[in-house]
Amino acid sequence: MTVDEQGRSQRIAFLDECGDHSLDRIDRDFPLFVLSLVLVKRDEYREPILPRINEFKLRYWDHEGVNLHSRDIRKAKGPFRILQHPVRRQEFMKELSDLMASLPYELFVVGIRKQELRDRYFEADNPYQLALKFVMERLVYYMEKHDRVALPLVLEGRGKSENNELKATLYDVTSRGTEYVSKERFQQRRFPHEFHDKRENIVGIQLADLCAYPSARKILRPRQENRAFEIVEKHIYGGSGWGWKVFP
Repeated sequence: MTVDEQGRSQRIAFLDECGDHSLDRIDRDFPLFVLSLVLVKRDEYREPILPRINEFKLRYWDHEGVNLHSRDIRKAKGPFRILQHPVRRQEFMKELSDLMASLPYELFVVGIRKQELRDRYFEADNPYQLALKFVMERLVYYMEKHDRVALPLVLEGRGKSENNELKATLYDVTSRGTEYVSKERFQQRRFPHEFHDKRENIVGIQLADLCAYPSARKILRPRQENRAFEIVEKHIYGGSGWGWKVFP
């Protein structure tokens, strides 16, 4: 059975990114765009994911409205100024690591090496749109294997223009197919999608965000110690052959 009695899908996908998608100005220290997709069962999102994340937040703040944003955590900015205290930071990071290790989710990651993309392809695709296409191919494989018909996509909004570009990419991929997945295979699946601002405090998007940066670090510096990636790596769907792609 692929939907519940209300006709809702049994799973939800949340997407977030790390790095900018510009090919005009490439940061030499971070020449990468990463798209992270976290896939959860609807029932498990309701329990235990949402209550455990909110309980975690309430141990450090007076409300659950704090957005777990990877960059702010690393830099101890905004509400994460509390992490400037070394003991509190150590405690917080251990709890967060334990959460990311134990929560039930599956992870898909696509990394686009922007400099190589621009150098190799004269008319290179927008890295976000390219990463989205690769993720969608993998979702079709996943849905076929598990006999799923519909999968809602919840994406972090990036502004009206960028959202419209991504909507166009989704439409193009699902209506025309790709080099590796035919349009007929895409058209047998449904991908209703919504864009939401980070300020809406959607936990699934925060999980995708927390997986994105460790994955980017792994791509950029594969030999460097990366405890955060060791944790999220165990959630990558099917291991590196399925839920992980780096291009080119």
